[in-house]
Amino acid sequence: MDTSSFKVLVVDDEAFVLKLTVRILSKLGYDNVVTANNGVVALAEIDKADTPFDIIVCDLNMPEMDGIAFMRHAAEKNVRAGMILLSGEDERMLETARDLAAAHNLHILGVIPKPLKPDALSNLLDTFQPTTAAATNSWHQDSISEAELLDGMNTEQLHLVYQPKVDITTGTVTGVETLARWMHPERGLLGPGAFIPLAEDSGHIDQLTCAIYEKAMHQAGDWLAQGIAMKISVNISVNSFTAPGFTDFLIETAQNEGMDLSNVVLEVTETQVMDNALGILETLMRLRMKRFALSIDDFGTGNASMEQLKRIPFSELKVDRAFVFGAAKNAGARAILESSVTLAKSLKMDIVAEGAENREDWDLLESLGVDTVQGFYCAKPMNNADLMAFLEDWTGPH
Repeated sequence: MDTSSFKVLVVDDEAFVLKLTVRILSKLGYDNVVTANNGVVALAEIDKADTPFDIIVCDLNMPEMDGIAFMRHAAEKNVRAGMILLSGEDERMLETARDLAAAHNLHILGVIPKPLKPDALSNLLDTFQPTTAAATNSWHQDSISEAELLDGMNTEQLHLVYQPKVDITTGTVTGVETLARWMHPERGLLGPGAFIPLAEDSGHIDQLTCAIYEKAMHQAGDWLAQGIAMKISVNISVNSFTAPGFTDFLIETAQNEGMDLSNVVLEVTETQVMDNALGILETLMRLRMKRFALSIDDFGTGNASMEQLKRIPFSELKVDRAFVFGAAKNAGARAILESSVTLAKSLKMDIVAEGAENREDWDLLESLGVDTVQGFYCAKPMNNADLMAFLEDWTGPH
Protein backbone atom coordinates (compact mmCIF):
# COMPACT_ATOMS: atom_id res chain seq x y z
CA MET A 1 0.00 0.00 0.00
CA ASP A 2 1.37 3.44 -0.95
CA THR A 3 1.26 5.23 2.39
CA SER A 4 2.76 8.43 0.96
CA SER A 5 -0.60 9.31 -0.60
CA PHE A 6 -2.45 9.24 2.73
CA LYS A 7 -3.24 12.45 4.56
CA VAL A 8 -2.81 12.19 8.35
CA LEU A 9 -3.93 14.47 11.19
CA VAL A 10 -2.20 14.10 14.58
CA VAL A 11 -3.96 15.71 17.58
CA ASP A 12 -2.12 15.96 20.93
CA ASP A 13 -1.41 18.75 23.40
CA GLU A 14 2.12 17.50 24.19
CA ALA A 15 4.71 18.90 21.77
CA PHE A 16 7.01 15.95 22.36
CA VAL A 17 4.29 13.43 21.46
CA LEU A 18 3.41 15.39 18.32
CA LYS A 19 7.04 15.35 17.17
CA LEU A 20 7.48 11.68 18.06
CA THR A 21 4.31 10.66 16.21
CA VAL A 22 5.28 12.65 13.11
CA ARG A 23 8.73 11.06 13.19
CA ILE A 24 7.28 7.55 13.43
CA LEU A 25 4.82 8.27 10.64
CA SER A 26 7.60 9.61 8.44
CA LYS A 27 9.64 6.42 8.91
CA LEU A 28 6.56 4.42 7.93
CA GLY A 29 6.21 6.43 4.71
CA TYR A 30 3.47 8.85 5.75
CA ASP A 31 4.73 12.18 4.45
CA ASN A 32 1.55 14.26 4.40
CA VAL A 33 1.02 14.91 8.13
CA VAL A 34 -0.77 17.86 9.79
CA THR A 35 -0.64 18.47 13.56
CA ALA A 36 -2.99 20.14 16.06
CA ASN A 37 -2.59 20.65 19.82
CA ASN A 38 -6.27 20.24 20.75
CA GLY A 39 -9.66 19.36 19.34
CA VAL A 40 -10.62 22.91 18.39
CA VAL A 41 -7.54 23.33 16.22
CA ALA A 42 -8.08 19.85 14.75
CA LEU A 43 -11.65 20.67 13.71
CA ALA A 44 -10.40 23.88 12.08
CA GLU A 45 -7.84 21.85 10.12
CA ILE A 46 -10.59 19.49 9.00
CA ASP A 47 -12.78 22.38 7.86
CA LYS A 48 -10.09 24.11 5.82
CA ALA A 49 -8.62 20.97 4.25
CA ASP A 50 -8.95 20.73 0.48
CA THR A 51 -9.27 16.95 0.69
CA PRO A 52 -10.46 14.82 3.64
CA PHE A 53 -7.96 13.29 6.05
CA ASP A 54 -7.49 9.56 5.62
CA ILE A 55 -6.18 8.88 9.14
CA ILE A 56 -6.51 10.75 12.45
CA VAL A 57 -4.34 9.98 15.49
CA CYS A 58 -5.92 11.66 18.52
CA ASP A 59 -5.11 11.98 22.22
CA LEU A 60 -8.03 11.72 24.64
CA ASN A 61 -6.96 14.05 27.45
CA MET A 62 -6.34 17.56 26.08
CA PRO A 63 -7.17 21.11 27.22
CA GLU A 64 -9.83 23.35 25.61
CA MET A 65 -11.39 20.42 23.71
CA ASP A 66 -10.50 16.87 24.66
CA GLY A 67 -10.61 13.80 22.44
CA ILE A 68 -14.06 12.77 23.70
CA ALA A 69 -15.65 16.03 22.54
CA PHE A 70 -13.58 15.97 19.36
CA MET A 71 -15.02 12.57 18.43
CA ARG A 72 -18.56 13.89 18.84
CA HIS A 73 -17.87 16.90 16.63
CA ALA A 74 -16.04 14.73 14.10
CA ALA A 75 -19.09 12.48 13.86
CA GLU A 76 -21.33 15.50 13.33
CA LYS A 77 -19.04 16.56 10.47
CA ASN A 78 -19.30 13.05 9.01
CA VAL A 79 -15.53 12.50 9.31
CA ARG A 80 -14.77 9.06 7.90
CA ALA A 81 -11.01 8.91 8.46
CA GLY A 82 -9.51 5.84 10.09
CA MET A 83 -9.12 6.92 13.73
CA ILE A 84 -6.49 5.86 16.27
CA LEU A 85 -6.93 6.98 19.87
CA LEU A 86 -4.02 7.64 22.28
CA SER A 87 -4.30 7.83 26.06
CA GLY A 88 -2.47 7.42 29.31
CA GLU A 89 -5.69 6.23 30.97
CA ASP A 90 -6.23 2.65 32.15
CA GLU A 91 -7.38 -0.23 29.97
CA ARG A 92 -11.06 0.11 30.85
CA MET A 93 -11.02 3.78 29.85
CA LEU A 94 -9.41 2.86 26.54
CA GLU A 95 -12.08 0.24 25.88
CA THR A 96 -14.80 2.74 26.74
CA ALA A 97 -13.26 5.27 24.34
CA ARG A 98 -13.27 2.65 21.59
CA ASP A 99 -16.93 1.88 22.27
CA LEU A 100 -17.80 5.58 22.26
CA ALA A 101 -16.12 6.03 18.88
CA ALA A 102 -18.03 3.07 17.50
CA ALA A 103 -21.29 4.49 18.88
CA HIS A 104 -20.57 7.69 16.94
CA ASN A 105 -20.13 5.53 13.79
CA LEU A 106 -16.52 6.65 13.52
CA HIS A 107 -14.11 4.38 11.66
CA ILE A 108 -12.06 3.35 14.69
CA LEU A 109 -8.82 1.46 13.95
CA GLY A 110 -7.91 0.98 17.60
CA VAL A 111 -6.56 2.50 20.78
CA ILE A 112 -2.95 2.78 21.95
CA PRO A 113 -1.82 3.33 25.54
CA LYS A 114 0.85 5.94 26.22
CA PRO A 115 3.80 6.09 26.00
CA LEU A 116 3.45 5.68 22.25
CA LYS A 117 5.42 2.78 20.78
CA PRO A 118 6.28 2.63 17.05
CA ASP A 119 5.20 -1.01 16.65
CA ALA A 120 1.78 -0.37 18.19
CA LEU A 121 1.12 2.52 15.79
CA SER A 122 2.48 0.61 12.82
CA ASN A 123 0.30 -2.44 13.52
CA LEU A 124 -2.89 -0.36 13.61
CA LEU A 125 -1.95 1.58 10.49
CA ASP A 126 -1.49 -1.73 8.68
CA THR A 127 -5.18 -2.49 9.27
CA PHE A 128 -6.34 0.68 7.53
CA GLN A 129 -8.21 0.15 4.30
CA PRO A 130 -9.38 3.37 2.62
CA THR A 131 -12.21 1.51 0.88
CA THR A 132 -13.63 0.62 4.28
CA ALA A 133 -13.95 4.25 5.26
CA ALA A 134 -15.43 5.13 1.88
CA ALA A 135 -17.95 2.33 2.15
CA THR A 136 -19.00 3.44 5.64
CA ASN A 137 -19.42 6.98 4.39
CA SER A 138 -21.95 5.88 1.81
CA TRP A 139 -24.55 5.21 4.54
CA HIS A 140 -24.46 8.76 5.94
CA GLN A 141 -26.82 10.45 3.52
CA ASP A 142 -29.70 12.85 3.62
CA SER A 143 -33.11 11.27 3.76
CA ILE A 144 -35.27 10.76 0.72
CA SER A 145 -38.64 12.52 0.71
CA GLU A 146 -41.86 10.95 1.95
CA ALA A 147 -43.25 11.11 -1.59
CA GLU A 148 -40.19 9.23 -2.88
CA LEU A 149 -40.66 6.62 -0.17
CA LEU A 150 -44.29 6.01 -1.07
CA ASP A 151 -43.70 6.05 -4.83
CA GLY A 152 -40.67 3.76 -4.77
CA MET A 153 -41.56 1.27 -2.07
CA ASN A 154 -42.90 -1.38 -4.43
CA THR A 155 -40.48 -0.74 -7.25
CA GLU A 156 -36.84 -1.56 -7.87
CA GLN A 157 -35.91 1.56 -5.92
CA LEU A 158 -36.34 -0.58 -2.82
CA HIS A 159 -33.28 -2.73 -3.35
CA LEU A 160 -32.34 -5.82 -1.34
CA VAL A 161 -28.87 -7.14 -0.65
CA TYR A 162 -27.91 -10.31 1.19
CA GLN A 163 -25.10 -11.10 3.64
CA PRO A 164 -24.15 -14.79 3.95
CA LYS A 165 -24.25 -16.55 7.32
CA VAL A 166 -21.69 -19.34 7.73
CA ASP A 167 -21.82 -22.43 9.94
CA ILE A 168 -18.67 -22.19 12.04
CA THR A 169 -18.25 -25.97 12.28
CA THR A 170 -18.64 -26.92 8.63
CA GLY A 171 -17.74 -23.62 6.96
CA THR A 172 -20.82 -23.86 4.74
CA VAL A 173 -23.26 -21.05 3.98
CA THR A 174 -26.51 -21.91 5.74
CA GLY A 175 -28.43 -18.71 5.17
CA VAL A 176 -28.43 -14.98 4.48
CA GLU A 177 -29.65 -11.84 6.16
CA THR A 178 -31.73 -9.54 3.99
CA LEU A 179 -30.69 -5.89 4.16
CA ALA A 180 -32.59 -3.02 2.54
CA ARG A 181 -31.05 -0.29 0.40
CA TRP A 182 -32.59 2.43 -1.76
CA MET A 183 -31.63 2.75 -5.43
CA HIS A 184 -32.30 6.44 -6.00
CA PRO A 185 -32.61 7.42 -9.69
CA GLU A 186 -30.35 10.46 -9.20
CA ARG A 187 -28.33 9.86 -6.00
CA GLY A 188 -27.48 6.21 -6.54
CA LEU A 189 -27.47 3.51 -3.86
CA LEU A 190 -28.49 4.82 -0.43
CA GLY A 191 -28.17 3.13 2.94
CA PRO A 192 -30.99 2.41 5.41
CA GLY A 193 -30.43 5.70 7.22
CA ALA A 194 -31.87 7.48 4.19
CA PHE A 195 -35.30 5.85 4.47
CA ILE A 196 -35.84 3.67 7.57
CA PRO A 197 -36.06 6.57 10.08
CA LEU A 198 -38.34 8.42 7.65
CA ALA A 199 -40.64 5.39 7.43
CA GLU A 200 -40.79 5.17 11.23
CA ASP A 201 -41.38 8.88 11.77
CA SER A 202 -44.01 9.18 9.03
CA GLY A 203 -45.97 6.11 10.07
CA HIS A 204 -45.12 4.05 6.98
CA ILE A 205 -42.88 1.47 8.66
CA ASP A 206 -45.51 -1.29 8.45
CA GLN A 207 -45.89 -0.73 4.71
CA LEU A 208 -42.13 -0.68 4.21
CA THR A 209 -41.67 -3.82 6.30
CA CYS A 210 -44.26 -5.64 4.21
CA ALA A 211 -42.62 -4.50 0.97
CA ILE A 212 -39.20 -5.74 2.13
CA TYR A 213 -40.61 -9.05 3.31
CA GLU A 214 -42.51 -9.64 0.05
CA LYS A 215 -39.39 -8.99 -2.01
CA ALA A 216 -37.31 -11.25 0.23
CA MET A 217 -39.78 -14.14 0.03
CA HIS A 218 -40.09 -13.77 -3.72
CA GLN A 219 -36.30 -13.94 -4.03
CA ALA A 220 -36.19 -16.98 -1.76
CA GLY A 221 -38.82 -18.60 -3.95
CA ASP A 222 -36.63 -18.01 -7.00
CA TRP A 223 -33.70 -19.65 -5.18
CA LEU A 224 -35.86 -22.68 -4.43
CA ALA A 225 -36.72 -22.95 -8.11
CA GLN A 226 -32.97 -23.13 -8.75
CA GLY A 227 -32.52 -25.85 -6.16
CA ILE A 228 -31.08 -23.51 -3.51
CA ALA A 229 -32.73 -23.99 -0.12
CA MET A 230 -31.28 -21.90 2.71
CA LYS A 231 -32.50 -19.82 5.60
CA ILE A 232 -33.37 -16.21 4.92
CA SER A 233 -33.52 -13.61 7.70
CA VAL A 234 -35.63 -10.47 7.50
CA ASN A 235 -35.62 -7.60 10.00
CA ILE A 236 -39.08 -6.87 11.34
CA SER A 237 -40.13 -3.72 13.17
CA VAL A 238 -41.63 -4.84 16.46
CA ASN A 239 -44.57 -2.48 16.06
CA SER A 240 -45.57 -4.35 12.92
CA PHE A 241 -46.29 -7.53 14.89
CA THR A 242 -49.35 -5.91 16.43
CA ALA A 243 -50.71 -4.65 13.10
CA PRO A 244 -54.03 -6.32 12.11
CA GLY A 245 -53.49 -9.26 9.76
CA PHE A 246 -49.69 -9.05 9.90
CA THR A 247 -49.19 -12.59 11.18
CA ASP A 248 -51.35 -14.05 8.41
CA PHE A 249 -49.47 -11.92 5.89
CA LEU A 250 -46.14 -13.37 7.03
CA ILE A 251 -47.42 -16.93 6.83
CA GLU A 252 -49.25 -16.68 3.50
CA THR A 253 -46.54 -14.71 1.69
CA ALA A 254 -43.89 -17.29 2.59
CA GLN A 255 -46.10 -20.29 1.83
CA ASN A 256 -47.14 -18.85 -1.55
CA GLU A 257 -43.45 -18.86 -2.53
CA GLY A 258 -43.09 -22.49 -1.46
CA MET A 259 -41.02 -21.67 1.60
CA ASP A 260 -40.56 -24.04 4.49
CA LEU A 261 -41.45 -21.68 7.35
CA SER A 262 -38.61 -23.06 9.47
CA ASN A 263 -36.22 -21.49 6.93
CA VAL A 264 -37.66 -18.01 7.51
CA VAL A 265 -35.94 -16.10 10.33
CA LEU A 266 -37.65 -12.99 11.70
CA GLU A 267 -35.06 -10.73 13.34
CA VAL A 268 -36.25 -8.31 16.04
CA THR A 269 -33.95 -5.92 17.91
CA GLU A 270 -33.63 -6.56 21.62
CA THR A 271 -34.56 -3.13 22.93
CA GLN A 272 -37.75 -3.01 20.88
CA VAL A 273 -38.81 -6.47 21.96
CA MET A 274 -38.23 -5.87 25.64
CA ASP A 275 -40.19 -2.60 25.61
CA ASN A 276 -43.20 -4.36 24.04
CA ALA A 277 -42.81 -7.92 25.31
CA LEU A 278 -46.32 -8.48 26.71
CA GLY A 279 -48.07 -6.90 23.74
CA ILE A 280 -46.45 -9.11 21.15
CA LEU A 281 -45.96 -12.35 23.10
CA GLU A 282 -49.12 -13.94 21.68
CA THR A 283 -48.11 -13.07 18.11
CA LEU A 284 -44.58 -14.38 18.56
CA MET A 285 -45.83 -17.63 20.07
CA ARG A 286 -48.16 -18.16 17.12
CA LEU A 287 -45.32 -17.59 14.68
CA ARG A 288 -43.10 -20.04 16.55
CA MET A 289 -45.88 -22.64 16.48
CA LYS A 290 -45.94 -22.18 12.72
CA ARG A 291 -42.20 -23.00 12.86
CA PHE A 292 -40.84 -19.56 11.96
CA ALA A 293 -37.45 -18.94 13.55
CA LEU A 294 -37.33 -15.88 15.82
CA SER A 295 -34.04 -14.08 16.34
CA ILE A 296 -33.28 -11.49 19.01
CA ASP A 297 -31.02 -9.09 17.12
CA ASP A 298 -28.22 -6.84 18.44
CA PHE A 299 -28.16 -8.70 21.75
CA GLY A 300 -26.17 -6.96 24.47
CA THR A 301 -27.06 -3.42 23.41
CA GLY A 302 -30.41 -3.19 25.20
CA ASN A 303 -31.89 -3.79 28.63
CA ALA A 304 -33.38 -7.27 28.41
CA SER A 305 -33.90 -9.07 31.68
CA MET A 306 -33.23 -12.78 31.94
CA GLU A 307 -36.88 -13.40 32.79
CA GLN A 308 -38.10 -11.61 29.65
CA LEU A 309 -35.61 -13.46 27.48
CA LYS A 310 -36.77 -16.74 28.98
CA ARG A 311 -40.45 -15.91 28.45
CA ILE A 312 -40.30 -14.93 24.77
CA PRO A 313 -39.90 -17.96 22.46
CA PHE A 314 -36.78 -16.92 20.58
CA SER A 315 -34.93 -19.66 18.76
CA GLU A 316 -31.81 -17.60 17.95
CA LEU A 317 -29.68 -15.05 19.77
CA LYS A 318 -27.63 -12.69 17.64
CA VAL A 319 -24.70 -10.96 19.34
CA ASP A 320 -24.10 -7.39 18.23
CA ARG A 321 -20.85 -6.65 16.36
CA ALA A 322 -19.76 -4.32 19.17
CA PHE A 323 -18.97 -7.44 21.22
CA VAL A 324 -17.52 -9.49 18.35
CA PHE A 325 -15.11 -7.42 16.29
CA GLY A 326 -11.82 -7.16 18.17
CA ALA A 327 -13.16 -9.05 21.21
CA ALA A 328 -9.97 -11.12 21.37
CA LYS A 329 -8.14 -7.95 22.47
CA ASN A 330 -10.98 -6.28 24.37
CA ALA A 331 -11.62 -7.82 27.78
CA GLY A 332 -14.98 -6.13 28.25
CA ALA A 333 -16.35 -7.15 24.86
CA ARG A 334 -15.07 -10.70 25.30
CA ALA A 335 -16.75 -11.02 28.69
CA ILE A 336 -20.13 -10.00 27.21
CA LEU A 337 -19.59 -12.31 24.22
CA GLU A 338 -18.76 -15.28 26.44
CA SER A 339 -21.73 -14.67 28.75
CA SER A 340 -24.05 -14.32 25.72
CA VAL A 341 -22.90 -17.68 24.35
CA THR A 342 -23.40 -19.34 27.74
CA LEU A 343 -26.85 -17.78 28.09
CA ALA A 344 -27.96 -18.86 24.61
CA LYS A 345 -26.80 -22.42 25.15
CA SER A 346 -28.55 -22.65 28.51
CA LEU A 347 -31.79 -21.56 26.82
CA LYS A 348 -31.18 -23.97 23.92
CA MET A 349 -30.97 -21.14 21.38
CA ASP A 350 -28.75 -21.01 18.32
CA ILE A 351 -26.17 -18.24 18.57
CA VAL A 352 -25.13 -16.03 15.66
CA ALA A 353 -22.21 -13.59 15.92
CA GLU A 354 -22.25 -10.64 13.54
CA GLY A 355 -19.34 -8.33 12.80
CA ALA A 356 -16.51 -10.87 12.48
CA GLU A 357 -13.93 -9.11 10.30
CA ASN A 358 -10.74 -11.18 10.60
CA ARG A 359 -9.34 -14.62 11.42
CA GLU A 360 -8.77 -13.64 15.02
CA ASP A 361 -12.49 -12.92 15.44
CA TRP A 362 -13.37 -16.23 13.77
CA ASP A 363 -10.98 -18.28 15.94
CA LEU A 364 -12.35 -16.75 19.14
CA LEU A 365 -15.96 -17.42 18.09
CA GLU A 366 -15.07 -20.98 17.19
CA SER A 367 -13.39 -21.55 20.57
CA LEU A 368 -16.45 -20.23 22.40
CA GLY A 369 -18.86 -22.51 20.56
CA VAL A 370 -20.76 -19.98 18.45
CA ASP A 371 -22.98 -21.67 15.85
CA THR A 372 -23.02 -19.18 12.97
CA VAL A 373 -20.82 -16.28 11.88
CA GLN A 374 -21.84 -13.24 9.85
CA GLY A 375 -19.36 -10.55 8.91
CA PHE A 376 -16.92 -9.14 6.39
CA TYR A 377 -14.40 -11.91 7.15
CA CYS A 378 -16.72 -14.28 5.31
CA ALA A 379 -18.59 -11.94 2.98
CA LYS A 380 -20.01 -8.45 2.64
CA PRO A 381 -23.69 -7.81 1.77
CA MET A 382 -24.22 -8.31 -1.96
CA ASN A 383 -26.89 -8.31 -4.61
CA ASN A 384 -28.44 -11.53 -5.87
CA ALA A 385 -26.16 -11.95 -8.88
CA ASP A 386 -23.04 -11.54 -6.76
CA LEU A 387 -24.48 -13.88 -4.14
CA MET A 388 -24.99 -16.62 -6.72
CA ALA A 389 -21.36 -16.25 -7.85
CA PHE A 390 -20.19 -16.24 -4.23
CA LEU A 391 -22.06 -19.46 -3.41
CA GLU A 392 -20.54 -21.15 -6.43
CA ASP A 393 -16.99 -20.13 -5.51
CA TRP A 394 -17.17 -20.38 -1.70
CA THR A 395 -14.89 -23.03 -0.22
CA GLY A 396 -14.87 -21.87 3.39
CA PRO A 397 -13.08 -19.18 5.41
CA HIS A 398 -9.46 -18.51 4.49
